[in-house]
Amino acid sequence: MMATRTLLSKQIMATLFRQPACSVHHGDYGNWGNTNVAVVFSGCGWWDGTDVHEGVYTMYHLSRNGARFQMFAPNQQQMHVMDHMKKQPSSGENRNLMTESARFSHGQGMTQMQDLSKLEANGYDAVIFPGGHGVTKNLSSFVKDGKDCKLHGDVERVLKDFHRSRKPIGLSSMAPLLACRVLPGIEVTMGYERDDNTRWGSWPHTSLVQAVKGMGARHNAYVDEKNKVVSTPAFLWETEQHYHYIFDGIGNMVKHVMRMSTK
Repeated sequence: MMATRTLLSKQIMATLFRQPACSVHHGDYGNWGNTNVAVVFSGCGWWDGTDVHEGVYTMYHLSRNGARFQMFAPNQQQMHVMDHMKKQPSSGENRNLMTESARFSHGQGMTQMQDLSKLEANGYDAVIFPGGHGVTKNLSSFVKDGKDCKLHGDVERVLKDFHRSRKPIGLSSMAPLLACRVLPGIEVTMGYERDDNTRWGSWPHTSLVQAVKGMGARHNAYVDEKNKVVSTPAFLWETEQHYHYIFDGIGNMVKHVMRMSTK
């Protein structure tokens, strides 16, 4: 018996050492490399760019579900630089969106940040916009103009092209504002429509719900099958200890995006 166990152990170890350690735990969904997703960033940091958690959670779930992804961001200066400790603008600082968004990248090739102007819908199966205040400051003029905001030219082009091509669009936290502005009549969710402050957390950004309704969108649909739009509230829910719910919500968004990309 001991000899048999030793032999099996040696065989298992030999198998493991013939492949990278990361290959041992295979994805739960999808087929590796069959789905190619563009992920659009708006900087780095909740208060002036893409929320770090939302960006990372998105890439994790894409990888976990067997997708390839390419990162994009506009090559321009961001609206301002926020001191995330003081939650106020830092004076005298200027940063480039693409350079800041590159903080999410790791390694070479497809994991490097690319200029958003190069993103074409015919090269990808889906597009995802993680949230963060960069959506309202850098990808649009929402922070100044509200529901009448204008979108960054490439952001508008990308959203319209993917929608026209019947390719799914994933959106988290504030990102539905972008799609609602240029794709009237879509259905999204941005969480609660009023701020129910409980021991679980609060919903302080409910004014955004009224804004998307003012743009002609319908609210509280997690998945819009007709328009192939999938959304999740993410950090529009302010919670200190329940990040796993946000992680799971982004995971569900990614799964639906990948499911729709096969239709």
